[in-house]
This record gives sequence, C-alpha cells and structure tokens, in this order.
Amino acid sequence: MHYLSLTTLRELFRLSLPMVISQGAFAVMVFTDRWFMSQIDSVHIAAAMGGGVASFFCLSLFIGLISYGNALVAQYYGAGMYPRCTRVVSQGVIIATASLPLLAVTAYGMGQAFSHLGHDPRQVPLERIYFYTLMGGGFFHLVKASLATYFVGIGRTRVVMAVDVAGICINVPLSWMLIFGKFGLPELGIVGAATGTVVAQFITILLFLCFYLAREHRHQFSVGESLVFDRGVMRRYLRLGVPSALESFMNNGTFNVFLLLFQGYGVVQGASMAIVFNWDMVSFVPMMGLNIGVMSLIGRFVGAGDMTRANQVIASGFILALGYSGTLAVLFLLFRVELVDVFATDDAQFAEIRVLASAMMIGLTTYMMADAVLLIAGGALRGAGDTRWVMWTSTTLHWAMLLAQYFVIIVWELDPLVSWWVFVAMLLAIAACYWVRLYRGRWRQPERLARVMQE
Repeated sequence: MHYLSLTTLRELFRLSLPMVISQGAFAVMVFTDRWFMSQIDSVHIAAAMGGGVASFFCLSLFIGLISYGNALVAQYYGAGMYPRCTRVVSQGVIIATASLPLLAVTAYGMGQAFSHLGHDPRQVPLERIYFYTLMGGGFFHLVKASLATYFVGIGRTRVVMAVDVAGICINVPLSWMLIFGKFGLPELGIVGAATGTVVAQFITILLFLCFYLAREHRHQFSVGESLVFDRGVMRRYLRLGVPSALESFMNNGTFNVFLLLFQGYGVVQGASMAIVFNWDMVSFVPMMGLNIGVMSLIGRFVGAGDMTRANQVIASGFILALGYSGTLAVLFLLFRVELVDVFATDDAQFAEIRVLASAMMIGLTTYMMADAVLLIAGGALRGAGDTRWVMWTSTTLHWAMLLAQYFVIIVWELDPLVSWWVFVAMLLAIAACYWVRLYRGRWRQPERLARVMQE
C-alpha cells in the first residue's frame, strides 16, 4: 500500500489552501485587534486576551458540535447522498437556535466571574464589556460556522475563503474606526473592537447565503427540501458530534481557567501571554485550515470506502504541516525579541513584558511541531468518526495540566515560566498520544468504519 501520492498531496493542498487563507484571515482579525489595543496600553492587551478567550469558551460547546458538520457533510457527499448534505446545515441552525437560552445564562455567569479571579482592578471592567459585546453576537458565530463547515464538506473551500477574506476586509477597518473614533464614528475603545467583529460576522452570513441559495446549488443539493427537522441526520449529528463538542468545551474550559489563573500573576504576565499567543496564532490558526482539509477528505474517503486514499491524505498532511510549522519555529526562535517588540507600548511596564514574553517564545517554538502533529492526527481521527477516543484522551491530559497549574500558581506560587512549561509539556503529551493512536490503526478496521457510517 502506498502512503505517499503526489496526486493526493496536490488535492489536499488545493482543498486546504483556501481554508488556510480563511483561518489566516481570522488570525489577522484577532492579531490586529490586540495590536490596536497595544496602541492604548498594556491593560487593554491583557483585557482583550481574557475577554476574547472567555467568549470562545462559552461558545465552544456548540461550535464544536456544529463544526462536526464538516465530517458529516463530507461522508454524505462521498457516498453520493447530496440531499442529506444540506439537511446537516438545517440541523446546525436548529442547534444554534436552541443554544440561545443556555448561552445567555453562561454569559451572565462568566461576566460576573471576572471580578473574582484576582485580576488587576483596571482590567476587569474592560474584560467584561469586551466579553459581553462578543457574546451578543454569539448566534451569528454559530450560524456562520454551520454554513462554513458545509461548504468545506462538499469541497468548495474557495467559497469559505472568499467570504472570510471579505469579512476581514470589513472587520479590520471598521474596528479601527470604532476603537479610535475615526470618520465621525464614536470612540468606543475596546468595545469598538468587539463591535467590529460582530458586525463582520453578520455580513459574512449574508455572503454565505448568496452562494447557498444560488439556483444551481439549490437544484443540485435540494436546498428547498432541506429546511426541516430531520430526526435521522440530527441523531447522527449528536451521536458523532457530541464527543467532539464535549472535547472542545472541556479543553477550552481548562485552557480558559489556566489563562485566567496565569493572568492572576499581574498585568505584565497577562500582556506577555497575549503577545505570545498572538504569534502562536500565526502558526496554529492557518494550520487549522489544513486540519479541516484533512478531516473533510478523510470523511469523504471513509464514506467511499477508499482507505488507500485516506492513508495518502494523512501522509500528505504531515508533510505540509511539519514543513510549515518547522520553518516558522526557526524564525520565531531567531527573532523572538523583535516579534515581541511589535506590540511595544509607551508605559513603563513593557521592559518587564519584553523579558518574560521573549522567554515564553522559546516554549512556543518548542511545541509548534507538536501542534502540527496533533492537528493532522486529530483531523484524521475525527474525520473517520473516532471522536470518543479523541475526546477522552485530550480531555484527560488537559485536566491533568489544569490540576498541575493549580498547584504551580496557587499553592506553590512558582515562577510564571514554570507554569508556562507545564502547558508546553501538556501539548507535547497530546501530540504523542494522537500519533500512537493514528498509527496503531484501530480506527481503520472495516467493521468499525461500517458502524460509523450506519450510526
């Protein structure tokens, strides 16, 4: 059996490149928001980090569930069951609508929690208002996710790329105008950054609908007949998607608590982490596009029963991901101080931030290759329906990390760099476990794959 095919490599690259650009557009959006905040002061950088991660945590359960529509659509598409592809979208919108009451309660509770986490008193009100504004547009985020995963599942990733690039072209200038009060708009500061994001998400939904409701697409995928509750599709959605959703939710929960605990060290430490994670996004978020491409192709070939092509997708994914992350890791290590200085502020605290963030950049370059492994292996396992194993393994290691962080930060009050290296070690451990699972091959067993398609 041949595991390397130039044809498959080109196909994965062609499918994933638009998603890499699309995910890169998201990274640019977050990157520029935090850079705009650095033009105000270090407190705003830390607040944008805390409020932004908290909002994603609150949405992560439903984002994780809805995003599994990618694999479902790809499986139906590979099996030639086109009408069921659009029914996945309808079930995703139903899930998004049903989530609203729980999101409202969660948002209120999280907003009140900021003042009890030991953060700098200057930071708390900024975190809270940024978080509330983002959560106000949470429904738009979920509907957009349902439409985006659908187009990826049927292989039309250029649609997603075009919409996301258009969204970022709206978001960045709009946020700049709202943050600093340009062209007659009010000067809203950190609220302007969040408002620009919400408005851009709403516009991207309208753009997706232009493609989704086009005449040729409506005819090919029976869009008109798909606007119903489908018990069978919803059952598969929940059966296979809930483990993925719980993994996303619990992992984001542990990461969110770790982040908030780390910010308890002070503004210097919180701003340092925000700067390092901004550069982390340059590596990690574009590779999420490759992860989506791998999951989509694996789902398609599993649906078609073609495991030879599935194996070729995995090999191709590792070549692309390790090449990209390895190149960036070298550059980040060599120019770590200069990269930190991109976010230099005028306040006196930045000298301390530069020292700590530069040291944390070394940890970032250490785990970047592990990120590449876990994204490709995780995408392959999810695409094949092995979501329960991924959930239990990833969640167990994340919670072990959080327990260690509690002792490091709260009980023993160790140096921030000790906490940071515990986080790095967790990522290395997850990557190693995913690698072993992928190559032991239990997920490839024919009877198991047949059961996944019938569920």
